[in-house]
Amino acid sequence: MDQITYWNDAAQEANRVTHTTGDPREAGARGPAGSSRAFAIVHLAMHDAYFAIRPTAEHETYLTAPPPLPPLPPSLPRPSARAAIAAAAHATLSALYPAQKAYFDAHHAAAGLSGPGMRDGHVHGLKIAAAILAARKNDPGTGDDGYASSVMRGAHRPDPETPTQGYYAPYYGAQSRCFAVKQRHQLDAPPKLDSAAHIAALAEVRAKGIAPELMGTLPAGAVPRTPAETVIGLFWAYDGAKGLGTPPRLYNQIIRKIADANDNTLAENARLFALVNAAMGDAGILAWEQKYLHDLWRPVVGVRENDPSMGPTGVGGDAFDSECDPDWLPLGAPKTNEPGVKNGTPPFPAYPSGHATFGAAAFQTVRHFYEVTADGPDVLAGDISFVSDELNGISTDNKGNVRPRHARKFPQGLWQMMEENGTSRIYLGVHWVYDAFARVPGTDDMDLSQNIGGVPLGRAIANDIATNGLKQANGAGPSA
Repeated sequence: MDQITYWNDAAQEANRVTHTTGDPREAGARGPAGSSRAFAIVHLAMHDAYFAIRPTAEHETYLTAPPPLPPLPPSLPRPSARAAIAAAAHATLSALYPAQKAYFDAHHAAAGLSGPGMRDGHVHGLKIAAAILAARKNDPGTGDDGYASSVMRGAHRPDPETPTQGYYAPYYGAQSRCFAVKQRHQLDAPPKLDSAAHIAALAEVRAKGIAPELMGTLPAGAVPRTPAETVIGLFWAYDGAKGLGTPPRLYNQIIRKIADANDNTLAENARLFALVNAAMGDAGILAWEQKYLHDLWRPVVGVRENDPSMGPTGVGGDAFDSECDPDWLPLGAPKTNEPGVKNGTPPFPAYPSGHATFGAAAFQTVRHFYEVTADGPDVLAGDISFVSDELNGISTDNKGNVRPRHARKFPQGLWQMMEENGTSRIYLGVHWVYDAFARVPGTDDMDLSQNIGGVPLGRAIANDIATNGLKQANGAGPSA
């Protein structure tokens, strides 16, 4: 049994369960940023549990000075790496998700661990887990801590359908130390509200992201969302709904299938999943720093208040902008498995897209791992069929209807996933296109020469770690 993927399954389940139960003891591991932090801690602990016992010339431990192995007489076998992985995973998961400890206990008992070196491997895994948890003990929480939004035009404010939703993780990004990137990568500012890029993005999301019951209100010439685009929006959603969890869980599900298809060894999986989840841990930090730095409104406010006369700071004018619709509502982030609950807009600013940043960080890291060096389509998804838990034939929409099962293939590989994951948020009406990336003028293609959106940010994170290595000592400190 591969202990890395075995415990990756447990981490995915913990993420799913905590977003289902809402246990207050696990609040710090919920939401996109908290989830990515938890996944990073667990997988870095497993990585060091393995490589401290089985070091290679290519892969050192993440911790600069990991706890030494328990002293052993030369005649005894070395500690079991499998036992160390299991102990490290069990200990970190139990600390992050204390309400689920009984599940982790049962998972550990069923791990099939036997053979020489079990006790010493277990002790070593516990030491690694303690060191990783200690390294992250001062991370800020994801609460709003009294944060209040600006009333200025263009600034993020709560969804008008859920005005008490609050603000998720306003201080987490700027106050967190990075996991592995040497540089706190920054983005250029999003397009100005009167720019051609924003006007085009507004027209697009107004038509592609609108609530189904309002499609009849679209102006002549608007191109509404197609059923295929609705499916794309749903496929990538994972907006913390019950029974699903958050985007880092989805990306781990996808990468698990790619790892299985490539017949990865235990060592390869230890390295791959640590790299991916460290990159997403840093994506959660840097994307949230940028979100609250640029403080851009979501389409649900931006479309309704596009005319300068609208909103708290509106001023009178003699002509009403035709792209402003004060009654506009999005299809919304789906409240899957929550009958009777309205879809909505996430409680944090739009730019950059967290989905786009997480996905690009994860998928670019996998491309590096499998030595795909050129930008553009790849073959890493092969002929693999992917099923999202949003569309698995079990999950329901917010009216209680079971969605059909839908299997996807990505012939252009992770590059296609990177792009589609970003644009999917337009089809839910919760993001502008440039929250993901700039477009080549006159096309739908990504323009990655511009430092705009979550895809360039996620790629920069992945490239940084690929260049500088997976080392705790590299992690850039909090912002000044």
